[in-house]
Amino acid sequence: LSGLTLLSPPSVMASAKVLSPAKRSLSLYNPNTKESFAGVYRLNGKYDPQALAQINHLMRDYRTGKIKAIDKNLLDLLCVLAQKLKTEKPIHVISGYRTPKSNAHLPGQGRKPAKNSYHVKGQAADIRLPGYRTSVLRKAAYQIKKGGVGYYPHLRFVHVDVGPVRFWNGKRS
Repeated sequence: LSGLTLLSPPSVMASAKVLSPAKRSLSLYNPNTKESFAGVYRLNGKYDPQALAQINHLMRDYRTGKIKAIDKNLLDLLCVLAQKLKTEKPIHVISGYRTPKSNAHLPGQGRKPAKNSYHVKGQAADIRLPGYRTSVLRKAAYQIKKGGVGYYPHLRFVHVDVGPVRFWNGKRS
């Protein structure tokens, strides 16, 4: 392991150190439904099924009420992001899971969702963090380099997902 440490970029090792504690927790708020979650979702390497159920419910497609299991890697990404920003405030989840129908409906609202959106897979979230500029949130997500980061300053949110590492600005969601 010490040999791997020497070969690993500092940012990767920093992310690994941040997630090394036996306890991982999140504080989330959905402004669309006014629901919140604050608690431990993983303890000693085991995910808490009740916490995951609460998170899946909070991050459901609020337009249809449909729930999908949110990718645990996305939860870990949100955890790292919160720790990196040293925030005690909940991350606001503007959009988590979206059904294909909800995703297809977005263009009618002046937005252009990706055809293979990670939202439909439960692997993406559009987020904001009150008290932090959107540009600060984007920079922190960018530095983690664990998936896609979309920057939407005019809509005041940042898209994060656990797909391939890529970055964009604009109207895509």
